[in-house]
Amino acid sequence: MTIRVVIVEDSPTMRAILMNRLGKEPDIEVVAAAANAAEGRQMIRELDPDVVTLDIEMPGMNGLDFLAKIMELRPTPVIIVSGSTQEGNEMTARALALGAVDCYAKSGGGNGLDDAGRLAGMIREAAKVQFSARAPQARRVASEARGLLADRPALIAIGSSTGGVEALQTVLAGFPADCPPTVIVQHINARFAPAVARTLDQSCPPRIVVAEPDMPLRDGHVYLAPGDDRHLSLGGSSSFHCKLRAGAPVSGHLPSVDVLFHSVAELVGPRAVGILLTGMGADGAQGLLAMAQQGARTIAQDEATCTVFGMPRAAINLGAARIVAPLGAIARHAFSKAA
Repeated sequence: MTIRVVIVEDSPTMRAILMNRLGKEPDIEVVAAAANAAEGRQMIRELDPDVVTLDIEMPGMNGLDFLAKIMELRPTPVIIVSGSTQEGNEMTARALALGAVDCYAKSGGGNGLDDAGRLAGMIREAAKVQFSARAPQARRVASEARGLLADRPALIAIGSSTGGVEALQTVLAGFPADCPPTVIVQHINARFAPAVARTLDQSCPPRIVVAEPDMPLRDGHVYLAPGDDRHLSLGGSSSFHCKLRAGAPVSGHLPSVDVLFHSVAELVGPRAVGILLTGMGADGAQGLLAMAQQGARTIAQDEATCTVFGMPRAAINLGAARIVAPLGAIARHAFSKAA
């Protein structure tokens, strides 16, 4: 089946580059290319594309407002096409929190005409996304979680991929400010990781930072993998710290959720909570199983609230998830065995 794409991009040169890249793919058709939000809105309404690529740094419009309208009125998989500016990184992070499914860096395209199929691959993944059930925000459960800290885990580990930034915002909004140390592997371009951490930090009670080598894990802090060519895992025994090491991809990813979860299973065992959120593929499923086998509380996001059910489905099929829950209830389950 052909994937129908609308490009929204103000630069004629960049529109031509994107159309050239996608025109080489037999299963992708660019059905329209818009120069601004007004044109894009009309084309999306008339053509009902499978995927939209959106430049959010266009002059004369607010790309975030446009994205919010798309997600509210006609939920469609959106890939953000971002420039290399700091402002562009911040806007991209906020767009991912609003529901964009991926981000594509304009500067990563080799000779300008060939990007080794990266954009096409993102579009193929985005075309599998379905928005049948948008999950409600979960800020209201933060007070619930505070009341359940008598059952406090020693550490929480989270894995996520496609649609994960939006899901993380919902889950972490339900964490108390003094939550146990929390470590996260989210599959994301390293360029955007600092902006994602800042975006989550602005809307969630705990302090959210990008993990650094040997950084001690503290209560009330959440540590996001930097997304570069290093795996994030745990070090230590009675107290823990971040370990970042170079290596080959595991379960197709670097950093890998499986690497993080396996280290948590080994070092924290039954005192940990593992959470696997929306994402393509199976990264994290084996690691969550290892955590469950060590007695940890393991949670997978349910299909109805996932952007992509791949990673949670793989864990559920393995018997790795002791709890399967909608996104808005995951924070509560993380802090209460009886939940």
